[in-house]
Amino acid sequence: MPLPIDRVLPAPVPPQARQYRVRVRDGVRLATDVYLPPSDPPDQDEQGGLPTVLIRLPYDKNSRYVFTDRIAERFTAHGYAVAVQDVRGKFRSEGATLPFVHESADGYDTIEWITHQAWSNGRVGMFGDSYYGNTQWAAVAAQHPALRAIVPRVTAADFNAMFRDAGREGGRDEGRGGVRELPPPVWREGVGYFAQHWVGRDTYAYEPDPAQRPAIDQYEQAFTAIGARSAWFSLLAPNRVDLCTQFGRHPFDARPVPVLHCLGWYDNIVRAHMRDYLDLASRPEWDAVQYLWAGAVDHENYRLDNAPVAAEDDHATDEAALTRMLDGYLDPAVAFLDVFLQGAAPVSSLPKVAWELGHAGWRTAASWPPPQARPVSFRLADPAAATGPLPGGGLVTEDGTVADGSSEVSEVSWVHDPEAPVPSPVENSFAYLQTHPDLAPLAARADVLAFATAPFAEPLDLAGPVTAELRVASNGPVFDVFAKLADLAPDGTARLVVRGQVQADDRANGPLHIDLSHTGYRVRAGHRLALLVSSSDFPLFLPAPGTGENPWTATAVRPTTQRLVTGGDRPSRLTVTVLPPETD
Repeated sequence: MPLPIDRVLPAPVPPQARQYRVRVRDGVRLATDVYLPPSDPPDQDEQGGLPTVLIRLPYDKNSRYVFTDRIAERFTAHGYAVAVQDVRGKFRSEGATLPFVHESADGYDTIEWITHQAWSNGRVGMFGDSYYGNTQWAAVAAQHPALRAIVPRVTAADFNAMFRDAGREGGRDEGRGGVRELPPPVWREGVGYFAQHWVGRDTYAYEPDPAQRPAIDQYEQAFTAIGARSAWFSLLAPNRVDLCTQFGRHPFDARPVPVLHCLGWYDNIVRAHMRDYLDLASRPEWDAVQYLWAGAVDHENYRLDNAPVAAEDDHATDEAALTRMLDGYLDPAVAFLDVFLQGAAPVSSLPKVAWELGHAGWRTAASWPPPQARPVSFRLADPAAATGPLPGGGLVTEDGTVADGSSEVSEVSWVHDPEAPVPSPVENSFAYLQTHPDLAPLAARADVLAFATAPFAEPLDLAGPVTAELRVASNGPVFDVFAKLADLAPDGTARLVVRGQVQADDRANGPLHIDLSHTGYRVRAGHRLALLVSSSDFPLFLPAPGTGENPWTATAVRPTTQRLVTGGDRPSRLTVTVLPPETD
């Protein structure tokens, strides 16, 4: 039966925009909408020009999904011109459909074009999410002197990090021969993005059956039906190679520009974005102009305060909800660009770090993590109870530190069956908070381990990195370990706080280090922290087949047994970063 494929064509250009064809250095023309303020715009400079906000994206500049007309309305009301561009090879723009390769040069040439327009005062800032956050870093690498500030949201300077942080940089095995970098589990959802958005000028939406083997076959069927294929998909599946997503100078080696990093605690690529911020904050020449905004939001800008999201609060479908969402989405960017593009407020008016403590509101800090935060570790205890429902085994501290070998060595095993993998709690991890599901049913499975603290008598405020060191081995050649930290409520429901995953092999005989990312989150009084450990998360990730073969091309599978060991002088442990208790 043919795979149903929906071809998504460009939406009409809105009447308030004028579309231009911007010719770049190799003759390719890029479709660019320009929005200008009303006839009497505020705060023009002496020459009558305006600062410009540039947005370069591959998702159809006129689609309801990216709502750039609504974004432009907010910026033009503050005295900005706005230029929104389909990147090369997408929708109305000419050129080959190939991500990353031309973004640096095309960004430079577009900024150069802006500076020669009558409505421009020669100062440009950039804004946008995800891929169009990455196009900002590509422009930074090109070093056009007119680029004065950027606001990358839920993104990464190197898209490779989205795939590497699942394992190569998010986890390692301290086994024989010292620290050894690990490859990541196969993020099917992430690789599938390239198969749908980068196979041609338009987007092709289709839903392959994730249970079919080999997993790659239905994607190949789709490419045949479309009459084109995605070069980047071919690199990632089945080859699983590193992608060179920045060509020429790396943006961090370029001239520093002011950056407002906007990331979400529930964004599925938050590790990569936080790594960018921490890297630049460690460089004196960049740190001076680095700013962080970190909210309890996911990749699609759903908020923890609204989760799970009711229909009337869903900005993807409800216009009033979109209007409400835009306040929190755009206000930090407007305030930031007002400082660095318009000089409307002093630099001192901007907090270096503005961050949301989930369930407890917004805070500011001089740096991240907040200077007063400290690590607290919990050792995994009573593993025999971990295969049952929550609360399962224990997460135990003694006077705020890990017990130093006072517990006996113990272990627990579970079976990973590729034919019956642990189901993913959401269909779309980019919009995790849209449903924010209860993880307690997963914890009750025999192939999921669960460990929990005792209920906290007082609130526990998490503010910084979360990591796990798990002593896990397998009788299979290659295996995955997924770790999810949840808030276990008194009513028995468990909601995700952070997550991480690594891949290991049969040589692993030391602890697996799993980066569960950073968070700002209040565990309320009476609640517990719960750690869930499994070997699959399907279909967001392809399950390890148990044979050592590539999960994209494997046709045969076999169950494997994983074994977690804790206690003694090297217990498996969870480490969180906490703030001191609040005092009146």
